[in-house]
This record gives sequence, C-alpha cells and structure tokens, in this order.
Amino acid sequence: MEAVSLKLEDAFLRDIEDIMKKHRYTTKTEFIREAIRDKIRDLEREELLLKAKNLYGVSKRKTTDAQLHKARAKAFEEIDKELR
Repeated sequence: MEAVSLKLEDAFLRDIEDIMKKHRYTTKTEFIREAIRDKIRDLEREELLLKAKNLYGVSKRKTTDAQLHKARAKAFEEIDKELR
C-alpha cells in the first residue's frame, strides 16, 4: 500500500473532524478512503448516465408512455450490467 501525503487548511480539517465525530469515524484515513470511494462511484454513475443519454438521446417526436417505459427499462438494464 502506498502512502499519500495530504495538506489541508485548518478550517477544512476542523470541519472533517466534526463530521467524523458525528458519524463515528475513528480515523481520518478511514473517512478519506470512504469519501474517495464515494466520489469514484459517483463519477462512474455520471459517466454511465451520460453514455445512456448519448446512446438513447432525446426523442424529438411524440413518444407514447409505453415506448418511453420500454426505452427506460432497456437503458437501466444496460446501466445495471455495467455497475455489476
């Protein structure tokens, strides 16, 4: 495992410590690792949603509720496959 050094402003560090206490994190390392994992997961979801938008686009014609439901289901199936 590689060590990474990180400098934080005092006020930001106090905010982190306050949040850690509220949510019962025992170490800053544990808190920061989880925050990074959450950020990576959020970015991956954004990429998948953008990919789905690019694949399926926005319909410029009138679309029935049934067609819209079918397109959404197909898009979410593909997103679900990529998230697994």
